[in-house]
Amino acid sequence: MSLEGITEADIANFLANTPGFFERHAELLASIQITSPHGQRAVSLQERQMEMLREKIKGLEYRIMEMIRHGQENMALTDRLHRWTRAILCTAEPAALPDVLVATLRHEFLIPQAGLRLWGTAAMHADEVFARDVTADMRAFASSLTLPYCGVNSGFEAVGWLPDPAAVLSLAMIPLRRDAQTDAFGLLVCGSPDPTRYSAEMGTEFLQRIGEIASAALQRLVPVAG
Repeated sequence: MSLEGITEADIANFLANTPGFFERHAELLASIQITSPHGQRAVSLQERQMEMLREKIKGLEYRIMEMIRHGQENMALTDRLHRWTRAILCTAEPAALPDVLVATLRHEFLIPQAGLRLWGTAAMHADEVFARDVTADMRAFASSLTLPYCGVNSGFEAVGWLPDPAAVLSLAMIPLRRDAQTDAFGLLVCGSPDPTRYSAEMGTEFLQRIGEIASAALQRLVPVAG
């Protein structure tokens, strides 16, 4: 039989469509030699298959370890969120809520600086730090946020609410509102000296949850208008 015109693809197709070939010619398997990826030595087909299997097992082991690590990280994050939420729920005095919320948030999530402001608060809270005046522009900006803002410190007014504004290179600003259809009644700010801690590319889902919990707790300080 002439081999002229027969390509490697033809041979591969033949072997793929002739499953009994190597059963009838078992001696070929032992004689096939291929190059090992771990050096230039020649190895048998069976040995190469074992190497491929070991590499596949290593890859699966790595994936399993990554899944375990992510699971542990998620559990740790859930525990922190639980402790923060519990601290808020255990605060009976409404006027103490902002300080407890901010202090526990910083502690649990290792946030260098954090602060908040509320507007439209009840008259009894007029002298509290959290009720200090906020400009109309800042209020409008907070209400315009449909998602938390994450990015560089561009001289936002809200950075001035933090203990050391000059040290803040990146920040997250989380609007506080009763629901998605209402204007913001406050803003929670987190600042960091790390310029990459809060970036425009980061996901905001967790920060949204923080905002929802904070909003639910703090709205008791802000009477419903009308």
